[in-house]
Amino acid sequence: MAQDICRRNNVTMQGGSSGRTVLFAHGFGGDQHSWRHVAQDFARDHRVVLFDYVGCGRSDLQAWSAERYHTLSGYVQDLLDVCDALQLSRVTLVGHAISGVIGLLASLRRPDLFSQLVMVGPSPRYLNDRPDYHGGFEREDVIGLLNLMERNASAWAEAMAPMAVGAGAAHELGQEVACGLCATDPAICRHFAERVLMADNRADLPKVRVPSVILQGAHDALTPPEVGYYMHEHMPGSTLQMMPGMGHCPQLSHPHDTVAAIRDHLLPH
Repeated sequence: MAQDICRRNNVTMQGGSSGRTVLFAHGFGGDQHSWRHVAQDFARDHRVVLFDYVGCGRSDLQAWSAERYHTLSGYVQDLLDVCDALQLSRVTLVGHAISGVIGLLASLRRPDLFSQLVMVGPSPRYLNDRPDYHGGFEREDVIGLLNLMERNASAWAEAMAPMAVGAGAAHELGQEVACGLCATDPAICRHFAERVLMADNRADLPKVRVPSVILQGAHDALTPPEVGYYMHEHMPGSTLQMMPGMGHCPQLSHPHDTVAAIRDHLLPH
């Protein structure tokens, strides 16, 4: 069973058995490869675990079903399954974008499993809700993006990649993100995108009891800084760090700064 889960989610491990366990979870449109620069640094003195959600990266696509992944709950279960398969405990979860929220939801189910949540560019709600919440997207914009995905996945990827990497990022980085967005099965990718972009987990924020850190890019075009401030205000005991000059994927555009920011906030092991 454990081997099946590790194969299903393409689990890989780096580093030794000593030090804390740091589990890196990728965001929508990516896979564990997006963490390669950061994970390599942490593997020097920690046990590093990486995986792909079912339907992403090199996971087992045959294990995907619309029923299991009808909501974010299916991705939460992927995360918990990996932890249980490896018999992990006191995990430091580092989650990018929607994985920050997936990790948050996992901590509500199993608070004993996690020692800390580090969320890089997370958002509990991508849609704007007037008058007091600015998520970054109007509903009609999201519907337009989803329709574009259906009509022309490569055009959608080319449109989204610059927003993800941020202004001034290397052309090669934008190409990498665009290729990653196109690598997933188009139907699965659109299904996941709709779950992400239409979700509303704001009511879950006050329930979090695991120590949490929000790393917010000051120039994030997909998750505006207002979202970081909102999460910090509504999550008891959370810490917010603004990351100047960084966009939505700092682990790719500014890996050394991202490593430093994560390490600065790690709790004693």
